[in-house]
Amino acid sequence: MLDKLGLSGLFGILLILAGIGVVAWNAPIVAAGLVLVLLGLTLVVRRAAKSVMGMFGF
Repeated sequence: MLDKLGLSGLFGILLILAGIGVVAWNAPIVAAGLVLVLLGLTLVVRRAAKSVMGMFGF
């Protein structure tokens, strides 16, 4: 999986986790909400990417 993400993808994941950690330090409820929003967004983007790749025949 790391070979598909690349260095910038790995750095992005680390930034997301660090940001959620900072928010969780001050407001755990808000951090839980952010995690849910990010998971939902991930599912939507994944489905959209699959749909676009399907249109191109992949």
